[in-house]
Amino acid sequence: MTTAPASLIVHINGWPGTGKLTIARHLAEHVGARLADNHTLINPAEALFARGTPLYRSLRATIRTAVLDHVRRADAGQNFLFTDALSDDEFDSRAFDDYARLACDRGARFVAVVLDCSMEENLKRLTRAGRSRAHKLTDPQVLIDLRSRHVLLKGKCDQLIEFDVTDLGADEAASVLAERILQHSISCDLTGLDAVLAERLLGRIGLGVELAGIGLKRPANA
Repeated sequence: MTTAPASLIVHINGWPGTGKLTIARHLAEHVGARLADNHTLINPAEALFARGTPLYRSLRATIRTAVLDHVRRADAGQNFLFTDALSDDEFDSRAFDDYARLACDRGARFVAVVLDCSMEENLKRLTRAGRSRAHKLTDPQVLIDLRSRHVLLKGKCDQLIEFDVTDLGADEAASVLAERILQHSISCDLTGLDAVLAERLLGRIGLGVELAGIGLKRPANA
C-alpha cells in the first residue's frame, strides 16, 4: 500500500526588510501553498489600536488563534506557508511552537526557513517605497537595534533551511527554496526504493538530484 506524501507547513523567519513576503509569494506558487504572512495577521490590530496596548494584543492574539484553528481543520492535502520575524527569546519560541504543533496536528511536514542578508542590504530593502503603506517597519535605527540585540530563532522542525538572500532576487530565492524543500520531500518518499527506479523518477519530474544527496546508492551492476 502506498502512503500519500505529507502536506507542508512552511514557516519563513527573517529580519524585517529581508524580503520575506515577496519570497513567500513566489514560494507559495512553487509549492502550491496558501500564504498567511505576519502582516495579514497583525494589520487589523495595527489599524485599530496603538501597538502594545491591551486591545492591540488581545485582537492580534484572537486573530492568530482563529487562523491557526481554521488551518488545523483544513483539507489534509493543503500546504500552508507563514512568515514571521522571531528572535530566540521565550515569547517568540512559544509562537514558533504553535506552528510546530499545527504541523503535528495535521500530520504535515514542518519546514522552517531562516532568511538572512547583510546589514547593508537589509537597510536598503527596509527603506524601499511602499513598506510604510503596509504598516511595515521602515526605521533603520530600530532594525539596527533589533539585529544588535537579538538572534533569529531556529526552532525544532523536520527540515531547517538557513538561507542568505543578500545577492538574490525574490523569485530566484524562492526557486532555490522550492527545490530544496521538494528534494527533501522526495528523499523521504523514496526511502527504500530501488536506486535506479528512484533516479528515473527524479529525472522524470525534472529535479537534478544526486542519489548520494538523498541517501540512495546505485547498485554495482547498474
